[in-house]
Amino acid sequence: MALKKTVTHRGVEVPDCYIKVARYVGTKSSLSVVVDYKAGADAEPLYDESYFVEPFELYADNPVRQAYLYLKTLPEFAGAVDC
Repeated sequence: MALKKTVTHRGVEVPDCYIKVARYVGTKSSLSVVVDYKAGADAEPLYDESYFVEPFELYADNPVRQAYLYLKTLPEFAGAVDC
């Protein structure tokens, strides 16, 4: 799973940027994820950002899926589509 969205990085527009959860670490009450932004699925990351997923439910859906669902609620991911 990943997301696609046009983003601007260092003043340059990156159309259909490939946004993927690269790694995550969690406890029974919290989840932190690092998200890679790439020019394409097979490209090297342009940059990454960290996010704290709230709320996180240990025994709910898989943590990566919870991360994507949460990211799509944030304003910076408005209009992002699953890919």
